[in-house]
Amino acid sequence: MKSNKIETTLKLVEYDRNIAKQYNIFCGIDEAGRGPLCGPVVVASCIMPLDNDKIIMGINDSKKLSEKQREELFEQIKKTAICYSIQEIDEKTIDEINILEATKLGMKKAIEGLSQKPNLTLVDAVKNIDSDVQQIAIIKGDATSYSIAAASILAKVYRDKLMQKLDAEYPEYHFAKHKGYGTKEHIELLKKFGPCKIHRKSFIKNFVKI
Repeated sequence: MKSNKIETTLKLVEYDRNIAKQYNIFCGIDEAGRGPLCGPVVVASCIMPLDNDKIIMGINDSKKLSEKQREELFEQIKKTAICYSIQEIDEKTIDEINILEATKLGMKKAIEGLSQKPNLTLVDAVKNIDSDVQQIAIIKGDATSYSIAAASILAKVYRDKLMQKLDAEYPEYHFAKHKGYGTKEHIELLKKFGPCKIHRKSFIKNFVKI
């Protein structure tokens, strides 16, 4: 099992090292929370060192990792990254400009939030971010690039922790359990209690009257 994890990480690293030959300094960028019915979309960017002694074994697409694995890697990535940036775009903005544009705005801010300007941004699937930094959109980027996979972990863990905090404010919705996604339980609770202020109006209009 360990050897499989190592092989997966090294495959992602190999992809990034090939990019580094041409672009030298580049960042990976990914989001968490495009689909939920409430809360922000969170975008993370990071520039990761590719030296052999600084590779974090176990990094992979965040969806393929357990919660415990993600949380451990989250701390390692923050300590090891050359720099990183995590940005939130709130539910009001999502309702105003739509989730795709909100995601792009978060990505723009995540690039600008890096302490070192990259020559290139590797993005998971999203195109045409409003940035002067060159971009490559990669389908299933978090399963292709080491840097995007690291960013996916940063975004996912950050957002999950945020939803756990919001659960304490709005315990009736069980946000810590479903993280705001449209599970059967969440929709039933939404219908029972009505929306709270962090629900995305544009996402819940099919379930409750706004």
